Amino acid sequence: MIAHASAQGSSRNIALIAHDHRKPDLVEWAQFNRETLSKHELFATGTTGQILSDELELPVNRYLSGALGGDQQVGAAIAEGRIDLVIFFSDPLAAHAHDVDVKALLRIAVLYDVPIACNRASADFMLSSPLMVSAYARHPQMPQETPTVDQEPKRSSGVVA
Repeated sequence: MIAHASAQGSSRNIALIAHDHRKPDLVEWAQFNRETLSKHELFATGTTGQILSDELELPVNRYLSGALGGDQQVGAAIAEGRIDLVIFFSDPLAAHAHDVDVKALLRIAVLYDVPIACNRASADFMLSSPLMVSAYARHPQMPQETPTVDQEPKRSSGVVA
């Protein structure tokens, strides 16, 4: 099993994502937590990243819009060990054409043991956790690899000795 270690010291790579109707909530939360966020490397999808960069006057690394592959880019960064925490203010009352991508992102975060906050309360708890400024080894939930044809066990001929 591969155990990814989160960034040493006080700096983390934080992905910030918000659906359209939740962008104002994320911006408000981020403004309240600006000082803390300024100590970390920030990543965001599409428009959310531009809004956060403008409002916080902090550098924000931008992925594509979520609907155009940004959620998948964040998922890939998680799998590669480049994201330590995801703050994702989703809109649970609206249907999204890219719901399957959102579900895949949540699945990858769980699989790779990356904390993901889906509302303000969980984001507050995670950002204020003492674990944000100390080393933390994640424990991915990797499934057992299935054997290839060359590794399959030998089958008996059916003859019992």
